[in-house]
Amino acid sequence: MVNDPNPDQGWYYNTRTGEVEHLERSRSIDLLGPYPDEATAKRALEIAKERTKQADEEDRKWSGN
Repeated sequence: MVNDPNPDQGWYYNTRTGEVEHLERSRSIDLLGPYPDEATAKRALEIAKERTKQADEEDRKWSGN
């Protein structure tokens, strides 16, 4: 965890541990976020999956396939 004297107030999902972090956080490479609250951060993988699906659909429309 990084001990930051002025921590970001967002909530993060740690992909390595599966835990939600707030204020004191692990390395950024392991984190998804920031999210506005703990409940949203807990859904980070689901949100990422939804966003990827939407982006893939937009890419298909753009490419004409």
